[in-house]
Amino acid sequence: MFTFLHAADIHLDSQLLRLPEYEGAQVEKIRSATRDALENLVDLAIEKSVDFVVLAGDLYDGDWQDFGTGLFFVNQMGRLREAGIPVFGVHGNHDAASKITRRLPLPENVYFFPTSAPETRQVDGLDVAIHGQSFEKQCTTDDLAKRYPAAVPGCFNLGVLHTSMTGREGHDSYAPCSENCLRESGYDYWALGHVHTRDVMREQNPAVVYPGNPQGRHSNETGARGVYLVDISDSKHVNLEFHAVDTVRWESLEVGIADLEDVQELFDVADQAISNALNAAEGRDLVIRLTLTGRGPVHSSLVNQSDVEDIQTQINETWAHQQPFAYCERVINATSPNINRDERVDGDDFVGDLLKLVDSHMSSPEQLEALCSELEPIYATGRTAQYLKDLRPTAAELEQLLKAAEDTCLDMLLESE
Repeated sequence: MFTFLHAADIHLDSQLLRLPEYEGAQVEKIRSATRDALENLVDLAIEKSVDFVVLAGDLYDGDWQDFGTGLFFVNQMGRLREAGIPVFGVHGNHDAASKITRRLPLPENVYFFPTSAPETRQVDGLDVAIHGQSFEKQCTTDDLAKRYPAAVPGCFNLGVLHTSMTGREGHDSYAPCSENCLRESGYDYWALGHVHTRDVMREQNPAVVYPGNPQGRHSNETGARGVYLVDISDSKHVNLEFHAVDTVRWESLEVGIADLEDVQELFDVADQAISNALNAAEGRDLVIRLTLTGRGPVHSSLVNQSDVEDIQTQINETWAHQQPFAYCERVINATSPNINRDERVDGDDFVGDLLKLVDSHMSSPEQLEALCSELEPIYATGRTAQYLKDLRPTAAELEQLLKAAEDTCLDMLLESE
């Protein structure tokens, strides 16, 4: 019947977080990643001869630093115009009317829905009705979906909406709505944006889909990023096919030290993990965050932060200048001292007493709360109390602090042994 491309949250020319501060990162190549992803998106649309493209908000990341951002988008949309492919989109919280002050005339094949009220557009030559409304201001907290027009009889009805639904971790609550509202709309497909992790909430009747962002921007946006190619049959059956269009991929790698004897073995295992990740990325560049875990003799070589930074430096000297490259943006040391904890906790020495004390607090919410109460004067008194009160640790954070304190104490005690 017809096909279309569903994309969202391009964040064109967004600054990828933290990278510019690291010497040796191929920053310029990484900075162009959002442009490269948009170009790949357009290539895919032309290659697949889609009938139209849907952009579900946050095309930009806020006001442009210069007109180059807008010109690049216009040029890419011009490529779609030459291929006879129309584009329908909404503006989200990052590119709301109140956020973007610079404007450029768009090619005639591109239509963004208005901010004042939802509207319906029909696709030329197809029985397709597309409904949408853009954000007028960034903090749009109204339920826009409930005001969307009724489904057009005899058409495939597609709603374009930038929304957090009923709430998503890590995303502000904008244009909230319920899945039930979308289900009862009579539409056949809801093209959603705002959530950067792809999620097919419903596959049919209606399909409710977040494609995620086409290019990861930081260490919490790992793995393949892209768009959905949507094929609609004569019976309005929705077939979804994910296509990765990212060019720089973020990955979180973990290396255990339990079976390693020295730092050189650690480097060897880390190198193999990075090599495997590059192979899985199929020619894409990588930005990695490496976490070291487990107990073992290598832990004693990682006590100082400078030792951990040396590992990051050596990894980047090996991998950051290859093609494709793998750049290590951070190494996290989550290793523990090399002891048999189960044996030492039963001992009659000071180490055993320490471990028993930690365990008693870990197993008792009351003792954890009592420990937190002992810290209360730090957060509740003094001239800085108004700033520190929000830093009062939760029970989960206290457990992490206790674990870190145990490791620190064990390092000193085992060194004395």
